[in-house]
Amino acid sequence: MKPRKVPLRSCMGCMEQKPKKELIRIVRSPEGEISLDTAGKKPGRGAYICPNPECFLKVKKGHKLERAFGQSVPPEVYENLETELTAALEAMKT
Repeated sequence: MKPRKVPLRSCMGCMEQKPKKELIRIVRSPEGEISLDTAGKKPGRGAYICPNPECFLKVKKGHKLERAFGQSVPPEVYENLETELTAALEAMKT
């Protein structure tokens, strides 16, 4: 049997390609709402980021979500994503 191909995605912060399971998905829903997708099942346009606070800071500083989703992202959304990301990281550690 052939080994299964592991899907790779690029982190928006460090631009490294990693297995999809190791990254966290940020999704823009069809309604335009931007949120964290920990399960990877939400419908919409997705962008991936490492579970690393430094990568999130690079994404925030470089306004990379605006480019990935093709719309302006208010600062409140970045704040919400940051709190969700820290909560998700703590959940992954335990």
